[in-house]
Amino acid sequence: MKVANNILETIGNTPLVRLNKIVEDVDATVLAKVEFFNPGSSVKDRMALKMVEDAESDGRLKKGGTIVEGTSGNTGMGLALAAIVKGYKLICVSTDKQSKEKFDILRAVGAQVIVCPTDVAPEDSRSYYSTSKRIAEETPNSWYVNQYDNPSNSVAHYEQTGPEIWDQTNGKITHFVVGVGTGGTISGVGKFLKEKNPDIKIWGIDTYGSVFKKYHETGIFDESEIYSYITEGIGEDILPENVNFEIIDGFEKVTDKDAAVYTRKMAREEGIFAGNSCGAAVKGLSQLKKHFKKEDVVVVLLHDSGSRYVGKMYNDEWMKENNFL
Repeated sequence: MKVANNILETIGNTPLVRLNKIVEDVDATVLAKVEFFNPGSSVKDRMALKMVEDAESDGRLKKGGTIVEGTSGNTGMGLALAAIVKGYKLICVSTDKQSKEKFDILRAVGAQVIVCPTDVAPEDSRSYYSTSKRIAEETPNSWYVNQYDNPSNSVAHYEQTGPEIWDQTNGKITHFVVGVGTGGTISGVGKFLKEKNPDIKIWGIDTYGSVFKKYHETGIFDESEIYSYITEGIGEDILPENVNFEIIDGFEKVTDKDAAVYTRKMAREEGIFAGNSCGAAVKGLSQLKKHFKKEDVVVVLLHDSGSRYVGKMYNDEWMKENNFL
């Protein structure tokens, strides 16, 4: 019998799907790496399991321990699956801009969820960065994951996601496009692909209100770039250690409205019910079309499932309230 011993063994080997109507103005072959086929419905399952296993192996995470992490939701779900199978408690700290569905799902799988305000500086004691660190310090036998600076994050994508994309395209990939948050996916996949073929271009999708694009182009961390935005899962007001700017060829910014509109557009035109950052990634790819040639093979990574945004981007009233429809 072909049977997985537990749900964690089903992580990875996600499909590569050709995009058609939504990229009909792009003169290249565009393929989507559909990561919501992972059991936790996002790309974050890969690095969550890797970070847990590495922490177990070097003693940072001990038997019966508590995992503590700041998360926009998807990493928390990946950690929850690992915690359930391996017998750990989980405390997830998040921000009030995330969708209600994400919090409901995390609580449904046994995680304790603490919600912090979005519009505070990272060093503010109320921020989800500061709160998650404090909880880890105060909780006996706990391990603070710190996905932003944890090297196991990018290693997971170097070992898994990158090789899968290379094999699925028979090495024909010419461009990789992905939204950037912690930086683990773009840095791990990008490092692997550039080792295989240094001519492959790595493009990060950023959002307005985030520091990545300007920092990459100028080396300046400009605090005036930072302001509140709606798009979930990409962009940052910090520089995570996992973002390897040297292997990234460029960043493209996408507005909140375009990200939301393209999220819905992908569902209606491609039958791909993907999340908010996926809409941003596909819109960003479309904005970059002048960089692609007919013979190019462009792979865009779709981070998570639309099921986490039913009350937001997939809700007409919410879209109208935000002047997106």
